[in-house]
Amino acid sequence: MRADELWIDNPLEGYRILNREKIEGILTGSLVGIPDVDAAVALARLVHDEFETFGTGGNPYADDRMDDEDSARALLALRQVLRRLGIEFNPPFRDFRTFRQFWIRDGASNSYQARRDILSRLFDDIHESLVQLELSTIESTLSSPISPRGTTGWPRVDEELAELRRHFSQARTEQDFRNVGNDCVIVLECLSATVYNPSRHLQEGGVEPPVSNTKQRLDRYVEVELEGAANAELRKLARATIEFAQAVKHRGTGSRRDAGIAADSVIQLVNIMRRILPDLV
Repeated sequence: MRADELWIDNPLEGYRILNREKIEGILTGSLVGIPDVDAAVALARLVHDEFETFGTGGNPYADDRMDDEDSARALLALRQVLRRLGIEFNPPFRDFRTFRQFWIRDGASNSYQARRDILSRLFDDIHESLVQLELSTIESTLSSPISPRGTTGWPRVDEELAELRRHFSQARTEQDFRNVGNDCVIVLECLSATVYNPSRHLQEGGVEPPVSNTKQRLDRYVEVELEGAANAELRKLARATIEFAQAVKHRGTGSRRDAGIAADSVIQLVNIMRRILPDLV
């Protein structure tokens, strides 16, 4: 389950509204067909994003955003589902209004980054715990990293990888396996958004490529982070993996073999990109 599934599209009006019925279902544990851990992953991401939007100048009362009452109910639902999963979560606020009061008391009145940091301290461990819990419930035949860490430490990437593994483990039909290809695209775009830093990776005079242009962004990341003759073979391996992941992600034959190849290549690419950083070598 993804955070986007907690919204209801209204194409005639051109905006989304919060799916309050699903929020209530998560709160009461009555959401049919959705395990608590899957619901918690999606809701934690939704709440984190919405409180960050509110805290950094976004309009929480726009048509496709929560209002104050929604924020209170969503936060309550998150606390309740986490309690059922045995995860402690006690935020020092209960809705948008009290979040504003908290950041004022905390000295974050003049800094959007300080407010992001407040939320990161509250939510990052929650995201990590949920991904680990989700992975522990998935019996998957997809590749796993050799690192003792079970996740990359990039919350959005880890969430999408867990979703990819879950969908592959549950896939039975041709349509199911084609949808695994869609998950691969989402993982690559999330990886592209995570590792590419315009201030470091954008060439002088260039235009930042969109997140969906994953090959260009990831290739530039490799070029910058693995520079020098000593890293030539590593660059070759990383670029070959990028090329392969791009080639197989749209193989739409609907077979378990092709879906598995696509998923394994994307997982391998994520772990190569993560291992490039010195703190996980």
